Amino acid sequence: MTPETPLPLRGIRVVDSATLFAGPVIATLLGDYGADVIKVEHPDGDTLRSLGWEKDGVSLWWATVSRNKRAVTLKLSDEEGAEAMRRLLATADVYIENFRTGTLERWGLGWDVLHELNPRLVMVRTTGFGQTGPYAHRPGFGTLAEAMSGYAHMNGFPDGPPTLPPFALGDGVAAMTGAFAVMTALWWREKSGEGQMIDLSIFEPLFWILGPQASVYDQLGVVQGRTGNRAPFTAPRNAYRARDGVWLGVSASAQSIAERVMRLVGREDLVRQPWFADHTGRLKHQDEIDKPIEEWIAARDSQEVIRAFEEVHAAVAPVMSVADIFADPQFAAREAITTVDHPRLGPLKMQNVVPRLTATPGRIRWCGPELGSGNREILQGELGYTDEQLARMAERGVVAPGPALAEPTGPEPPRAEPAGPGPTAPVPVAEPGAVGFGAPGAEAPDPGVGVPAVPGALGVPDRVAAGGADGDAVAAEGAEGADGGR
Repeated sequence: MTPETPLPLRGIRVVDSATLFAGPVIATLLGDYGADVIKVEHPDGDTLRSLGWEKDGVSLWWATVSRNKRAVTLKLSDEEGAEAMRRLLATADVYIENFRTGTLERWGLGWDVLHELNPRLVMVRTTGFGQTGPYAHRPGFGTLAEAMSGYAHMNGFPDGPPTLPPFALGDGVAAMTGAFAVMTALWWREKSGEGQMIDLSIFEPLFWILGPQASVYDQLGVVQGRTGNRAPFTAPRNAYRARDGVWLGVSASAQSIAERVMRLVGREDLVRQPWFADHTGRLKHQDEIDKPIEEWIAARDSQEVIRAFEEVHAAVAPVMSVADIFADPQFAAREAITTVDHPRLGPLKMQNVVPRLTATPGRIRWCGPELGSGNREILQGELGYTDEQLARMAERGVVAPGPALAEPTGPEPPRAEPAGPGPTAPVPVAEPGAVGFGAPGAEAPDPGVGVPAVPGALGVPDRVAAGGADGDAVAAEGAEGADGGR
């Protein structure tokens, strides 16, 4: 990959005012493929800047989740901040927010208003429980979705408690679903000329990926419980400990692989049993199947086990820590971990872009930006605010004061593409039925270049969550967080 590789979402502008994980990661995924993502934060800064692991005062969460974003600060509960947001959203293709249901409506900036002012806008409303239903107005986070979706109920060992994940599982699943929804809505916009609102709850995407539990309960009355490392639909499937202490994951969902595993461990006699011929039979004899596999693996070192499984074309993999991942040749060959230059930390390793597109792969152009580092570039250079206006807004706490408004003193931040049209250039508008995200035959504008404000248009959100002890948030500015708290 070279810096000249085209980025497929070049020309799409995303405004991200969501906090913590689910909403912001939607924007991260789009930014990885070239969208111009503008992160709008409260002047005090996003909660993610102070959540979790830090080095030298730099949040490693922020550096990763806010990569490929430009940062601007606005106090959106203030009318002057709201007006600046309207001017910014007038230039946007996508707006991502995660305020508790009804917050934007109380400010007079609900979907009906935004759609009237910018009919092509795609708005993603990320909340714990969605915009409708009896829980719509509750604050909701990924932890609650993991609890309510059925995940925690089925995760863990039979004699243990329901188990929540130690990472933002619900938020991550919602984010990937949200990115897919955005691209679907943008494609429909090319056909219809109209944007739309995406009502994205956190609990529903997680509920969806947990398998056919709704149909199983409906038709069979079965409530899936906790099975540890076993699966309730196939066997053998488990984690086994090798002689050198390494745990190995084994899956034999295919009949042929199940037979190979049992022959490898010296139990072809089990393969000849009538019950071994299908999943249902093997599930009824899991203990009988598991014991010889466990004993065979326990008598050998992990690498010997892996080689033997590979020789018979059976599926096995070691349980790996992140330290193991850093040393693994497959991760290295795929460049699953990449290095990005951070202005304060220097070379910083992080997960690379996923998935891989052969003609237009994404890339990480910069790490999460400093607070308000794009204030002057965006508010003045692109939206037309004067020095005097910005100084007044800073004095009133509408934007972050200090260095965020200072004249640039160092190198210009990296840009994804060469400069395109200047701040007075017209915004290309796709005609209904056009292919791609610009006018037919038109070059998409550079995502880092200013686009003119449309008088009287769009937007508004405000700061959402201030993290509690485990990240579950307490709302600020009267707008309670809907996603991302753990």
